[in-house]
Amino acid sequence: MKVLIGNAWTFANGSLHIGHLSSNLPGDVIARYYRSKGDEVYFVSGTDCHGTPIELRAKQEAKTPQEISDYYHNEYVACFEQLGFTFDHYGKTSSSEHADFVKQFHKEMYEGEYIYEKEELAAFCEHCNIALADRFITGKCPSCGSRARGDQCDSCGSIIDAESLTEAECAICGSAPVFRPANHLFLAISKFRCGLEAFVGARPTWRKNAIGLTRRYIDEGLRDRAITRDLEWGIDVPKEGYEGKKIYVWAENVLGYLSMANSLSLARGEDPTELWAQGTMHYYVHGKDNIPFHTIVLPSLMLAHGGEWKLPDNIISSEFLTLEGRKISTSENWAIFAKDLLATRQPDSIRYFLIANAPERRDADFTWREFVNSNNSELLGSYGNFINRTLAFIYKYMGGVVPCGTVDPQIETRMDRLFTSVGKQIENGDIKDALFEIFEFVRFANKYYDAHRPWETASSDLSHCAQTIFNCVQIAANLAVLLKPFIPFSSEKIVKWLGIDDSWSLKSIPALLPIPEPELLFERLDKKTVEEELVKLGI
Repeated sequence: MKVLIGNAWTFANGSLHIGHLSSNLPGDVIARYYRSKGDEVYFVSGTDCHGTPIELRAKQEAKTPQEISDYYHNEYVACFEQLGFTFDHYGKTSSSEHADFVKQFHKEMYEGEYIYEKEELAAFCEHCNIALADRFITGKCPSCGSRARGDQCDSCGSIIDAESLTEAECAICGSAPVFRPANHLFLAISKFRCGLEAFVGARPTWRKNAIGLTRRYIDEGLRDRAITRDLEWGIDVPKEGYEGKKIYVWAENVLGYLSMANSLSLARGEDPTELWAQGTMHYYVHGKDNIPFHTIVLPSLMLAHGGEWKLPDNIISSEFLTLEGRKISTSENWAIFAKDLLATRQPDSIRYFLIANAPERRDADFTWREFVNSNNSELLGSYGNFINRTLAFIYKYMGGVVPCGTVDPQIETRMDRLFTSVGKQIENGDIKDALFEIFEFVRFANKYYDAHRPWETASSDLSHCAQTIFNCVQIAANLAVLLKPFIPFSSEKIVKWLGIDDSWSLKSIPALLPIPEPELLFERLDKKTVEEELVKLGI
């Protein structure tokens, strides 16, 4: 089976932080799992390089938008690699492969019935001397009266038009913008109401936030949206009379899934259309704030284009991750950046905590105290301890070879069932529950080891000792495979020590297999870690 997994595109206006990592990690778990099953995986994503914020940052730093976006793109690539992300193709919206694909897609879409031209009032800041994207206009929401951006109100969730804001201000300098008439192309999203209702209705297994927000947008009335803008930095509009205008960011960045999948298929010597046929499986992984772009915008663009595009199967939409009880804010320097975290912490420790404490169904909080406790008590104290005590016992007291024994049928049955149940949870996007179930088995493994006391039976009942350790080795091997999608670095070590493949199936370790001297898988973190990190945050 062909499986497309699209991770959210990170906006190239600042460093990656733990919120980005938390919402993106499920994509890598899903990709690794399907590969281990032998499926054809197309794990794609990239850097979102266009938009007014990047233009402004470039002006402030006396650089070009390309230089700014490339800088962060390179940082993202390095961080994702360090954290073990296995993208099959990670690109950027400023690349020719993306721009060429998008222009051709739009050109063909313009020939259909869902694109029309309309005059609208476009915001311009005379003080900054730039056209303002909707998100750079703030004011009072016409629905609830809260402070809102010109594209969406975070308080009530309404999608709004910038000109409908009261007390509108330029988010950059605070002056009142002027609204000038301008001709732009619009996507008739309102015409897809019935199609989108059927689309969402046929996918009851989505997370509640995705279903709820999407239905709300539909019920409140879908609005046609401009797909062109008067901007300097972006992809040219492929239409006569629109020279100097750019494709609006929201109408091109979500097409990155299509453009990267297209490039990847061609690089593999395949027909790109095969990835969009029935019988394939498509996942889109992102944070809660990006839900409408994947459940309304992307499907609308696909439908408007008229091509044989398969609409999303699975929407893996995370809630928000907070930091020490507060909303993550890079502008207020209240964030933990990926590059800093990776400089001092093991990638598996980061992956484990962010998955085990993921905001899958409700907001979750990152605290340094819990991070340290999670690493020491669960990852190192439970899983790492079981692996080390088992393999170190063999190396020290059994000549470095797996003893003779037979697999306990109850343990074998339980492990076999784990591959099925954990696999099903991953396929459904229940990544946190899948990890929890595996660690339930880790706890069972430690109880089994303790109950059979091999350190005592080694001198009193060698046959019983050998049987215990033989079963513990079987458990260790299967845990390594089960956990590899989640914590790949430590799992890879165990897989190599035991000479097994990582295919998603029950493993059997033969007697008399020699093993190397094992090393500790995880580092213990001390209490000073918490104190030092809290000081950095100013707590």
